[in-house]
Amino acid sequence: MKRLLLLLLLLTSLSLAAKKTAKTPPDLLKKADYKHFVDYFNRMEDENVVQAIPNDSAWNWMQANIPFFDCPQDNFTEMYYYRWWTYRKSIKQTPIGLVINEFLVPRTYADKYNMIACAIGHHTYEGRWLNNQHYVDENLKAWYRGNAGKPMNKLHKFSSWAADAVWNKFLVDADTAFVLDLMPDLEVDYAWWESNHRLPNGLYWQGDVQDGMEESLSGGRNKQNARPTINSYMYGNAKALENMSKLAGNAAKAKIYADKAFEIKNLTERLLWNDDQRFFETRWANDTICGIREAIGFIPWYFNLPDKGSEDAWRQVADPQGFNAPYGITTAERRNPDFRTHGVGKCEWDGAVWPFATSQTLTAMANVFNNYSETNVSDTLYFQLLQTYVESMYHRGRPYIGEYLDETTGYWLKGDQERSRYYNHSTFNDLIISGLLGLRPSTGNVLEINPIIPEKQWDWFCLDGVSYHGQKISVLWDKTGLKYGKGKGFQVFVNKQPVASSAHIGRLRIELKK
Repeated sequence: MKRLLLLLLLLTSLSLAAKKTAKTPPDLLKKADYKHFVDYFNRMEDENVVQAIPNDSAWNWMQANIPFFDCPQDNFTEMYYYRWWTYRKSIKQTPIGLVINEFLVPRTYADKYNMIACAIGHHTYEGRWLNNQHYVDENLKAWYRGNAGKPMNKLHKFSSWAADAVWNKFLVDADTAFVLDLMPDLEVDYAWWESNHRLPNGLYWQGDVQDGMEESLSGGRNKQNARPTINSYMYGNAKALENMSKLAGNAAKAKIYADKAFEIKNLTERLLWNDDQRFFETRWANDTICGIREAIGFIPWYFNLPDKGSEDAWRQVADPQGFNAPYGITTAERRNPDFRTHGVGKCEWDGAVWPFATSQTLTAMANVFNNYSETNVSDTLYFQLLQTYVESMYHRGRPYIGEYLDETTGYWLKGDQERSRYYNHSTFNDLIISGLLGLRPSTGNVLEINPIIPEKQWDWFCLDGVSYHGQKISVLWDKTGLKYGKGKGFQVFVNKQPVASSAHIGRLRIELKK
């Protein structure tokens, strides 16, 4: 009997010892392998503005906050880390909390703390992939409560899709408490736009400057036109508030916002769709459609607004006479006789390439690829346009993100102005994560992966350590199995454990364990 007890004690102690010595599986990517990018970025500049996270803290911040990415195309990898490095520069500590700036240098038309509302949606979509969400959370609370508990004075200086962005952030972090806490502020914001920017026909109006898109072909600084921008934004915000209301268990309120979204959708499809041109366009104040194709006509798909049947508009994004230029997606179609006629250097949206619009268009394009049966949007075309976006983000041989650029030469039109340096007015890493590599966030315990990359384009890639619904997601493709040592094919890992695989790159749907 004593021998049996001793044997049981010995086995128990061995089991406990084995558990103590068992190692957590290593990360798929070694973070230290990417530090050289940050060292280079730090060396290549004079750090013109220092905010909450200086250059000498950038690497520590990135290690703690970002998913890591690897691929065989060096400019993609470099630009991925560069855009996180620059995003960090825009985080500013203020008396009302952390805020995310658009410009590093002061702008006269900004609110307190150099806050500008134009890119709240972009800041939120990009920042939703950070491990620590308090940077984005504090920025949103500052905008809606930073003025002695009220919204900042200049919140409505620019149109915004903030409610939609907050909901899409929730689809990643699943932070119910935060989204429901902010919901009343977002409802007040929605009601303001209803009261102040509604036209008699039910559409919403906006000036091109207040859309952040001054000197456009279809608008003007004092024009109150019904634009695809603000109407799509209001649709997206209404759908977001509908979903938030459902999350709160308020079916009656959800119905109210669903009805609002349905009305905007019908009006947009009926009054902003030019069937002759097969494109969404601005309707002028005289109630006529403008007949001008601009990149804002792709924005309805950013929110999945259109019914299936109008996707042939996307033929224009591949057409060199449409929007496809050597250095990016133009803001107006190149065949238009007024293309690039407004001058240079005054923030013209009459055709030059703006990263703000490029990131909107590519986000919309990813939605078409995933949610519509449209052959005009292929993985090859998406990759080519994203690759051009990568190639455009260089100036004088170094990584650069600024305001806007010449569509044929790639020259940054304000590239020698300090204001344009590190312009935080677009997304890039969200396009890599949710578009190219295909992490499509959703509610519940579902994770869908659907990369938009031709299988023959890269022999390997990896995205490691994405925070999603409180778990860590990693995705890799290894054609031969020799790059990462995890076997051949396309694989998904949850908390470092393999959960799904395929011999080919394609859609995978994973049920996550709670």
